[in-house]
Amino acid sequence: MDFPRALRERRTRSRLSQLELATRAGTTQRHLSFVESGRSVPGRNMVIRLAESLELPLRDRNELLVSAGFAPAYAESPLDGPVLAPVRTAIDHILRGYQPYPALVVDGRGDLIAANEALGLITEGAAAELVGPGRNVYRLALHPAGMAPRIRNLAEWARHILARLGHLPELRDELAGYVPDLEPSAGQLGFAVPLDLLSARGELHLMTTVTTFATAVDVTLAELKLEAFLPVDPATAAILQAAAEAGQAPGNM
Repeated sequence: MDFPRALRERRTRSRLSQLELATRAGTTQRHLSFVESGRSVPGRNMVIRLAESLELPLRDRNELLVSAGFAPAYAESPLDGPVLAPVRTAIDHILRGYQPYPALVVDGRGDLIAANEALGLITEGAAAELVGPGRNVYRLALHPAGMAPRIRNLAEWARHILARLGHLPELRDELAGYVPDLEPSAGQLGFAVPLDLLSARGELHLMTTVTTFATAVDVTLAELKLEAFLPVDPATAAILQAAAEAGQAPGNM
């Protein structure tokens, strides 16, 4: 993809006018217009400023630089390499700290990197090929052989997941095919979309929080997401605590 087209598409996707983007990037609308038409060739610093002003993910910033003929600015280190060793240590501490509540870490595609033992309670009964490191957690949630049969509010939860997959259209289309055409339940959803899940220990009512490494300048680190499942009510908290005290096996994790 040529740079003018790549820039124009990303600006349009961000719903910014040329004037808005130019103001953010510290340039003029006229200059930006010349760049998008191919009449002006931007330098490396200008491309970086435009990418930052568009608030693009680091991977997209690298792609924009490459399309302009420059080398990528942001490294993409292997997670098991020495550079990200402190990150692996931090992830381990964070996951243990969430016990007895389930928590996991996924990469940019939603593939499982790590999880704590509490996750076993909410993945129980899922097919073995859908669980474990390297498996996609979104597929695990919505696949008929995964968690879907035990999700009481599948319509709302499926919509919540599919809405997060705009950057992965093939996966989104696959998962949409697993979800029946269900109507959302009547009434208000409340302050967040819950996960109402049947388990061997009783019905769980959970909400999720997502944590990212906000200051990351490495593509791998920037794409990691830590998602925790927190109890909405005391009954769910009690079930999770009892499972931990009983030594709930990681099961299919």
